[in-house]
Amino acid sequence: MPDPCGIAILGPTASGKSALAVAVAQSLGGAVVNGDPFQAYLELPVGTGQPREEERGGVPHLGYGVLPLSARVNPAGFGAQVRTWLQVAHPVLVTGSGLYLRGIWDQLTDLPEVPEALTARVRRWSDLLGGPALHRFLAAVDPQRAAALHRNDRSRIQRALALHLATGRRASELLAGIPHGVPEGWRALLVLPSRERQRARVAARVRQMLAQGWPGEADRLRAAGLEAELRRLRPLGYEALLDAPRGAAARIIQETQAYAKRQGTFFRNQWPAVPTWDPDAEPLRAAFDRLGINL
Repeated sequence: MPDPCGIAILGPTASGKSALAVAVAQSLGGAVVNGDPFQAYLELPVGTGQPREEERGGVPHLGYGVLPLSARVNPAGFGAQVRTWLQVAHPVLVTGSGLYLRGIWDQLTDLPEVPEALTARVRRWSDLLGGPALHRFLAAVDPQRAAALHRNDRSRIQRALALHLATGRRASELLAGIPHGVPEGWRALLVLPSRERQRARVAARVRQMLAQGWPGEADRLRAAGLEAELRRLRPLGYEALLDAPRGAAARIIQETQAYAKRQGTFFRNQWPAVPTWDPDAEPLRAAFDRLGINL
């Protein structure tokens, strides 16, 4: 199978990247390809923001809602799966996950396997002590990796600690030497509103998703006996709805705003040569121009 290539639309959650991806795919006669692991889960259409039918603009969308909640995904394995979805004419990849983009672009180091027992042990520590406490532990053994992660970024903190326990080495050392840059044959654009507008976009998006039935989605997953799987995955916002639904909106907005800030910072730091586009300050033509597409 040849290495796929195409256009990558990157950006934080609620930035407007999905709408741009649809516009680009319409212009090229292509398809939108999902690069976000959470949006690949079948049971999470509302809370992960999978594009609704009316948002798809008549364009084929590949890789959305195709995996059962029980599926285990990792950047390398999911990246390989996405590369099969990219084997179409004029694919337009859209993702907010820089780590999983590395898997899609095959820009990961060969990290050692972590025994499941160690992963489960660190997860129990996280459940018992909370993300900030685990972040302090990580800072003690790997200050460089801890500085790159938000104290509430539980999944990556857990992964870094598990790697350290399994190997005796710092995760920052194991992650060093990863290839950078946009792969040959790809064009990429980072959708990046201003900080103030990004926060407003997140708040509006969360309220919209709650109105579209996100609390009911969480309740149905619990009633179907899938709460344990949901908590294992930790998709943003679901635990707040499960634990304290009455006050969930404010908490989810705050957590998502912080996450969106980290997303933008990661993309800018890891792929600094990728041009940016502000959908609130620039016309659509500017985005197309930066991608080299005639509008």
